Amino acid sequence: MTDLVTTERDGAVLIIRLVNSKSRNSLTLEMRSQIGQAVALAEQDASVRTVFLTGEGPTFCSGGDLQHLKTACDPWTVHRRFRGFSHWLIPLMTLDKPVVVGVNGHAVGGGMGLALTGDVILAGESAQFMSGFFRVGAVPDIAIMYTLPRLIGMAQTRKFLYSGGTFTARQAENLGLVARVVPDADVYNAGLEEARRLAEGPAPVMGLAKTLMARSFETTMTDMLAAEGLGQALAMSHPEFREGLNALIERRPADFIGAPETTQVLSRGEQ
Repeated sequence: MTDLVTTERDGAVLIIRLVNSKSRNSLTLEMRSQIGQAVALAEQDASVRTVFLTGEGPTFCSGGDLQHLKTACDPWTVHRRFRGFSHWLIPLMTLDKPVVVGVNGHAVGGGMGLALTGDVILAGESAQFMSGFFRVGAVPDIAIMYTLPRLIGMAQTRKFLYSGGTFTARQAENLGLVARVVPDADVYNAGLEEARRLAEGPAPVMGLAKTLMARSFETTMTDMLAAEGLGQALAMSHPEFREGLNALIERRPADFIGAPETTQVLSRGEQ
């Protein structure tokens, strides 16, 4: 199988890179499968604390494979393709580790949906986020109708999708979609640096918070507070909590990565 997605380790960061620039990193079935394999690697390896997802070439991801769609649009083929989300898209969105996305060039249609799976999104100055779905008479997918209203609100989402709109990097930053805009040449290094920074923090606890926040729009206040309490009980039982607390008291930088080896869980007698 041709490598359309590569993985590389940089300390505690797993770098996932789309490398099929010939097809503008379109989401072919093979591409989706290989993204799923890379995410599974991140999920299963406890030494991976953060993920950095980016694309090679002038396009981050051009969305659906148009040539494939010409012959694969009958109901059952489409149904099976979307059932496949459970193998790659949902694991990426629910990965209990911080995910940084570096967007270079265009993120079109489903490619924009892929970009929005990130917890922190950085974009090059010339990056563009394009809807494109209604141009071909398709419903927005790759979770855009889930993520985009939560990020910018329903009215802005409708305006963007119905107009076949495009957000420049700066517009996306102003709307809160993008955390930071950097020079095009700096997307990779800036994204990797952000992933390294998150890896040095309490990554497992940040992953837990990510899981809880994903429930916030479908959960009552009472249930959310209960989930926070259970989450906090779990977080405070982790060695990285003890390290962070000790570091704050001792007025020194916390070593969260080394915490599981150097600290102990708070015992009942110490509470």
